[in-house]
Amino acid sequence: MKYTIDKKENYTIITIDEKKLDTSIAPDLKSEFVKLNAEGINNLILDLNEVKYTDSSGLSSILIANRLCNSSSGLLILTGLQDHVMKLITISKLESVLNILPTVEEAIDRVFLHEIEQDLTNKED
Repeated sequence: MKYTIDKKENYTIITIDEKKLDTSIAPDLKSEFVKLNAEGINNLILDLNEVKYTDSSGLSSILIANRLCNSSSGLLILTGLQDHVMKLITISKLESVLNILPTVEEAIDRVFLHEIEQDLTNKED
């Protein structure tokens, strides 16, 4: 699987450099998500700009990342969704479950907003 990981202080960007997110790639991607979560990374931005096609196994790996991020009070944000990928998410009725934004820049802003909200919530407790 071809991908890049860019770790920042408050978030990590994973850019998938593949045309297909399917059964040949999904297991490796799931493993990467679990590994990052174990390292304490809980805000992930998944840049899918190059991905033209995904199947149910690719979608499953995304859902695992979403669950891992949510369970650690973090955020998974998908960016750069192509038509086919967005259609599969819509057909699966997951557009209300997943955080989807057009660009990585908007996703970074959303992560910072989420961090501020978390800080405010923690101070109120």
